[in-house]
Amino acid sequence: LDLKDEDIVEINGKDFIKIDPIYFDLNKSFIRPDASIELEKVIAVMKRYPQMIVQLGSHTDSRNTHKYNEALSGRRAASSLEYIISKGIERARIFGSGHGETQLVNECSDGVTCSEDEHQLNRRTEFVIIRYNNGIK
Repeated sequence: LDLKDEDIVEINGKDFIKIDPIYFDLNKSFIRPDASIELEKVIAVMKRYPQMIVQLGSHTDSRNTHKYNEALSGRRAASSLEYIISKGIERARIFGSGHGETQLVNECSDGVTCSEDEHQLNRRTEFVIIRYNNGIK
């Protein structure tokens, strides 16, 4: 399978579907209009490569409790999954979960003062390619 550079990016040894970040509003799990544009890119890549299997991970910022953030990230993962499945991608090809605030991309952890833009960087969903074709990547 010949994956194009514009479709895939490698970060720390993992292959991701290359899209702009999918962000969520504070304490929300609905798909924003800007997020739907990026999810359509994920769908296009998955349709182009029908054997591709993708794992998505949704994340929160550090505000609120760990328990709340685990539940919120789970709802964000479910929203992203349902959107993609509703557009014709088979459920068996995409799975995921929420990670709460366990994988922050910056230093904005509990007790650290950060701007809203810095917190938003942590409220994201990522798409890791698990399998390109019948064999594991």
